[in-house]
Amino acid sequence: MKKLLFVFFIAFLVLVQQSQAQTGSLSVKTWISEEVQNENKPSGRIYLFVSTSQMNQPRRNTWPTKSNMIFAKNLENWEKNNVFTFDASAEFTKSFDISLGEFPHGNYTVQVLWDQDMQESRINAPGNLYSESVRIDFQKDETFELPLKFKIEPQQLAEHPLLKEVEYRSPVLSEWWNKEMRIKAAVLLPSSFYSEPDRKYPVRYNIAGYGGRYTRANQFVQWDKSFLDWWQSDKAPQIINVFLDGEGPFGDCYQLNSENSGPYGTALIQELIPLIETQFRGIGEPESRFVDGCSTGGWVSLAIQLFYPDFFGGCFSYSPDPVDFENFQLIDIYRDENAFINEHGYLRPIVRDISGEPVVSQRDFIQFENVLGWNDTYTTSGGQFSAFTALYSPKGEDGLPKPLFDPKTGEINHEVAEHWRKYDLKHYVETNWETLGPKIQGKIWIWMGDMDEFYLNHALRAFDEMLQKKENPKSDAVIQFSPMTGHCSGFNDRKVLLQIEEKLKANQN
Repeated sequence: MKKLLFVFFIAFLVLVQQSQAQTGSLSVKTWISEEVQNENKPSGRIYLFVSTSQMNQPRRNTWPTKSNMIFAKNLENWEKNNVFTFDASAEFTKSFDISLGEFPHGNYTVQVLWDQDMQESRINAPGNLYSESVRIDFQKDETFELPLKFKIEPQQLAEHPLLKEVEYRSPVLSEWWNKEMRIKAAVLLPSSFYSEPDRKYPVRYNIAGYGGRYTRANQFVQWDKSFLDWWQSDKAPQIINVFLDGEGPFGDCYQLNSENSGPYGTALIQELIPLIETQFRGIGEPESRFVDGCSTGGWVSLAIQLFYPDFFGGCFSYSPDPVDFENFQLIDIYRDENAFINEHGYLRPIVRDISGEPVVSQRDFIQFENVLGWNDTYTTSGGQFSAFTALYSPKGEDGLPKPLFDPKTGEINHEVAEHWRKYDLKHYVETNWETLGPKIQGKIWIWMGDMDEFYLNHALRAFDEMLQKKENPKSDAVIQFSPMTGHCSGFNDRKVLLQIEEKLKANQN
């Protein structure tokens, strides 16, 4: 009997494996539908999203997981009435090595997107077209039709008496780019703003996590009732909140000057901040001006405090991007030869879970960005490494940011790495301490989870060790590490506002 059961069990496993291995030819046809025929442009990049999850809009999920497969191809002179077919007959840039001609059977959510302005930094930019999202049961060779019916609309700021939009044409960026460049921000006013018309206020400048738009301010007046009730009560600090916009030509602009994106730092310091503080009655003094953020916002807030030490009165940085490029996540960009493979011959992880289990490799992460880039590389993806490259790298001979490492092999270009060094915050502080140290006393507060999912704690540990050795003056930066906590888990807006209020009170005393 046991032998018979064992035979049935083995047969069952074989059937399961055969079922799992079954594949077919997946084909998806798309065209510009009548609803948006007057909105399309003839050249761009077409995307097919095939997701094993049941998410409503797969086009919004560009995170590198094997549940999310992306196929992309540039098209020129695509006529309105022409049909484009995603199938095995055409070559695509792919997020994973999966062929549409041998596609695994299963249930998928499928969607098509037409990125018709490849100069925009993100594929879900206003004006791009997309299809409906459909759930398919793919069990045999089959063709599905997904016409492009919808246009992505611009994001809008919510209506509320305390929430205001700022938008202006930046002279310095427009001159640099030789075209009109506009900057936006959202301003959340304190509760006493209208009842005390002669009062001036300190200002908090918040920088979002990667790619965050100024419209994130909507959450405070639309969705978070507890925050809004608190903000309009007597208990809330009387501080102007400014939510900066992360939009830039190659992804997040990082609010700093670069050879590729242009003078965003100059635009922030000389244009946007004076405009806001004049229009909304900011005090206008460094001691009343604070920066904060988490992740990308953590790095940017720390960087602009360091690069403009006399302009800001304090920085509250949470889980900052790598502040030391010898620990650029798990890469030493100055000494390592390859970004994808470590010295022991193993794939480098770039994301882990809170227990330390690797989740995504550096190579897979970059391949996702290669798919999103209109030049089939991460340098134009609008993603995280696109923005890193635009900020830190020199401009290449093709006019695009020069990659730190080869997008296919991971081989590191050490000439480019040396150019990155001037944005290495540990190196910058260490080499400029004599003049910088006195200017940032009492202005640096940083928090990090010691199980950060992106391995960012290693860089901050090195940064902290460097600061602890500094003399004349001895650093008073506050750097806190929380054991067994992850990325940005210590951050919330109310906490930061109370930290700023405490800092203001300390300054008064």
